[in-house]
Amino acid sequence: MFADVDRKAWQALFAAQLGWMLDAMDVLLFTFALLPIRKELGLTQAQMGIPLAVTLFAAAIGGIAFGRLADGIGRVRAMTISILLYSLATAGLATATSLWQLIAWRVVVGLGMGGEWSCGSVLVAETWPPQHRAKAMGIMQSGWAIGALIAAGLSALVLERSGWRVLFLIGALPAVLAFFIRRNIEEPAQWQQRERGSSRWLDIFGPQFLRRTLLATLIASCVLVAFWGVTSWLPAFLATAVEQGGAGLSITKAATWLIPLQIGAFLGYISFGWIADRIGRRPAFTAFMIAATLIVPFFAFHARTPIALLLTVPLVGYFVHGYFSVFGAMLSELFPTRIRASAQGFCYNAGRFVSALTTFAIGTARYGLGTSISAVAALFGVGAILIWLLPETKGTEL
Repeated sequence: MFADVDRKAWQALFAAQLGWMLDAMDVLLFTFALLPIRKELGLTQAQMGIPLAVTLFAAAIGGIAFGRLADGIGRVRAMTISILLYSLATAGLATATSLWQLIAWRVVVGLGMGGEWSCGSVLVAETWPPQHRAKAMGIMQSGWAIGALIAAGLSALVLERSGWRVLFLIGALPAVLAFFIRRNIEEPAQWQQRERGSSRWLDIFGPQFLRRTLLATLIASCVLVAFWGVTSWLPAFLATAVEQGGAGLSITKAATWLIPLQIGAFLGYISFGWIADRIGRRPAFTAFMIAATLIVPFFAFHARTPIALLLTVPLVGYFVHGYFSVFGAMLSELFPTRIRASAQGFCYNAGRFVSALTTFAIGTARYGLGTSISAVAALFGVGAILIWLLPETKGTEL
């Protein structure tokens, strides 16, 4: 099936996948440690929403800035810097003794997190042939599910035994990957052959690309508000008492149930790529959006028994995560090489600004986490409608 894909393309894909996997691990370690941190530092639920929100704000800034940086200095170089940022900042969280220190470290984590996707997704898109591009993006995105599984496993093993500070120290390990990438991965031919000095960030708002930029940004905003609204608070939802709007599990059991969630996510990432390369980006995205809109409320209000959780948690993982492959493939196909990373970084990450506000608002809501995450899931349905205002890009040559 992949006989027409060369070794350099595979190397670029696995480097980006590993970077995204370890990005997920570092980012999600914090969500698993929310309740222990809150207890030790004496913080309220609303206060714990602040570090979650600023991470997304910083990720938006990082994604936009690193997209521009990737167009300037190269996809590989920029991705290397982003991995170093989120790795070292995660380890820095282990030293935090106040809310403001948590916020400061999470800002740096967010900068690296947003930057890695902007650089890695373009690197993969430019090195893979069009007939396999969505599949490759699905494989890259599956790194997030693997990283989340690693974070869940580490949390279950480390949190109650050694505490959250030890957990964050482990987050420094991805820094080693940055040196491997810098030494072994080449820049895409498209970027090397670009016309020097032709890249201007403001071109994404020029007459030729303005409509595409605005629509893609609006779609990403809807989806990211829904995604982060659901996933940022999911561990806390599972570990919150039923009378307070949660699932009533212990911290360890909550982390354990996120394993089938991420297995579902992994399958969603992989299968979406095959579906999108077969039937097109828009219909595949729409199907996942509609399913996500329906499954999240059902999970939030009816998944209370082990059997119900076992049946619904993998479906939540599958549909709430899998469609993300469309952003790496479709956005890269909507813009030329000279502004591709800038456009991709802006459209995808501008949505994080809005999602950051939503994540914080959920922490202050009075209606319970189940009600809150169900409400934001309705935006998946909006994304299903908006995607049809963009052209179908299946098979586009870069």
